[in-house]
Amino acid sequence: MKIIKRNGSEAIFEPIKIENAIAKANLAAEGRPELIPEQIHAIAAIIENYCAGIGRALSVEEIQELVETQLMKHGAYETAKRYIRYRYTRNMVRASNTTDDKILSLIECNNEEAKQENSNKNPTVNSVQRDYMAGEVSRDITERILLPEEIVKAHRDGIIHFHDSDYYAQHMHNCDLVNLEDMLQNGTVISGTMIEKPHSFSTACNIATQIIAQVASNQYGGQSISLTHLAPFVQISREKIRKEVLAELESAEVEMADDKISAIVEKRLRSEINKGVQTLQYQVVTLLTTNGQAPFITVFMYLGEARSEQEKKDLALIIEEVLNQRIEGVKNEAGVYVTPAFPKLIYVLEDDNITENSPYWYLTELSAKCTAKRMVPDYISEKIMLKLKIDQNGNGNCYTCMGCRSFLTPWVDENGKPKYYGRFNQGVVTINLVDVACSACVEGKDEDKFWRVLDERLELCHRALQCRHERLEGTLSDAAPILWQYGALARLNKGEPIDKLLHGGYSTISLGYAGLWECVYHVTGRKLTEPQGEAFGIKVLEKLNDACLKWRNAENIHYSLYGTPLESTTYKFAKALQKRFGIIQGVTDKNYITNSYHVHVTEEIDAFAKLTLEAKFQALSPGGAISYVEVPNMQDNIPAVLEVMKFIYDNIMYAELNTKSDYCQVCGFDGEIRIAKDDGKLVWECPKCGNRDQSKMNVARRTCGYIGTQYWNQGRTQEIRERVLHL
Repeated sequence: MKIIKRNGSEAIFEPIKIENAIAKANLAAEGRPELIPEQIHAIAAIIENYCAGIGRALSVEEIQELVETQLMKHGAYETAKRYIRYRYTRNMVRASNTTDDKILSLIECNNEEAKQENSNKNPTVNSVQRDYMAGEVSRDITERILLPEEIVKAHRDGIIHFHDSDYYAQHMHNCDLVNLEDMLQNGTVISGTMIEKPHSFSTACNIATQIIAQVASNQYGGQSISLTHLAPFVQISREKIRKEVLAELESAEVEMADDKISAIVEKRLRSEINKGVQTLQYQVVTLLTTNGQAPFITVFMYLGEARSEQEKKDLALIIEEVLNQRIEGVKNEAGVYVTPAFPKLIYVLEDDNITENSPYWYLTELSAKCTAKRMVPDYISEKIMLKLKIDQNGNGNCYTCMGCRSFLTPWVDENGKPKYYGRFNQGVVTINLVDVACSACVEGKDEDKFWRVLDERLELCHRALQCRHERLEGTLSDAAPILWQYGALARLNKGEPIDKLLHGGYSTISLGYAGLWECVYHVTGRKLTEPQGEAFGIKVLEKLNDACLKWRNAENIHYSLYGTPLESTTYKFAKALQKRFGIIQGVTDKNYITNSYHVHVTEEIDAFAKLTLEAKFQALSPGGAISYVEVPNMQDNIPAVLEVMKFIYDNIMYAELNTKSDYCQVCGFDGEIRIAKDDGKLVWECPKCGNRDQSKMNVARRTCGYIGTQYWNQGRTQEIRERVLHL
């Protein structure tokens, strides 16, 4: 059994240390001790049993609080006072060097929490350590100086989550849609070097990867690009290749029919597209940005964006190549093809590709094969999105999210034209709905009190979001030239503030929410899958949307409700809830809470019922949300994958299929690596050879809308282990 020390490192749980600490406090007073040795031993045993039963490693602070509680239960009040006083004194001493200790533990790679904070960061790598070290210093400055004390306390207590506080000290925003079209067509500047319009498709892909890396280093969230912005360069390459072929024929004094010339051109063009896409995929996978990970990039594949039939055909060529290369995968260090985390792919289901007789059905079939093998692409239904994303002109719009699920609100420019590329999100603050429910129902179910507590917490979130917005106000374009001056987001002048982009809807700011399932169950005693639970859940989301609208109207800032993709925070919230409210069956009895509005991972429900139900909540999450269905290995059942895709098209805006794609480097097993228990801790284990060395296996799981490949904390690992299949 393990504990988490104050610096985040992991250590063996030793009950004797509890006994020694109690004994010292027990003997410190004058007169007769309050406890006999047998009682001290019993207290240590009670605490040991509690820790063993909770299913995760407790922190030193949590164990100390258990000691205090047990001392008072045993009537040893003076001993408890001395224990508390000693603990307080030691905390005061430690307060001055907490950040130093955390940084040192990061360098030595024994900070267990940092190891599992981000499933796409390897904490043993220097660049990741440097980012984490800088993050600890930045977080320290943020919490001591920049943020109001009430926000810091609420964040620490798990009442809210102030996302990415390690980046808050800098004037950085969350995520965006890169205006790749502007940068490629009109040129850009990278590291002081002018980059002009490319003269071939492969060059355009190469420049795109440089842009992706630069953008990733100047913001902390996800970014998205559209393949449509690369499509015009297919025709440029086609014309260039044709000139080369004609020149070769002329030089050789050979005459050839035009159709044969065109066939040669198209063959060479295919090779060009192959090289360009390969550049895009491999550079994204191998690039390391300044925060020590591959760029968190989403690639959007939407035939409906093409401006002509020829451009649509060229776009289809690119999409086909992207899918084929992703199906193949990338080679790991052992030379075996495995599933990469990025780039994330999104494929739009639309009239031109959704039925067997539609012209681009072959791309949909290819997408299904890719999903079955590599978990991507994810799917956006053009049909549903056009109904939900209505702009000021009354028109529906279909566009990509910014990363894994964060969506911009519809917006039109001064000319009345809808605009999405070049826009961004300012940041996120998430409300813990489970904590709202538990705080309101301490003395029994009380729906009236729930709404009062929710109002209070929403105002707390509002103040935290205002802090995020105010931190960006006054930021000069010089802070990130690639974003603000050279086209990724804008073409501002040097020294010009970005303030005009923060108001009026050009950018959004997100009120996140998590734990709707547990919240509904605790307040109503009903599941979200039951009519009464569903009605209450919808009422909660309507309340959150009303708050966003109220703030938007008052401040001309586009607040938007966001179904938060908790990663490490799902564990943080669960620990905070257990600390504050104990173990409540069906509410706080897991080491994780449920993402956004999702049906609980243990709930038996079929894929189609799940998507139908969650579509109602997704529609109430305009700032972003995604649904998923958990499926077995589907590589031999592509028709079933296609049926799910068709159902998505007709019923829900944005969804994905989760399958398994793992590899054991020890024995060559290619399938699902299992999760086993080892001394109370969850570990990954090859079912064939029993290998538990994580450095010798490749595991890929989707946890937050994107794929993680570097393993997860104990809370998220438990959630992955308990998932049931929906198909």
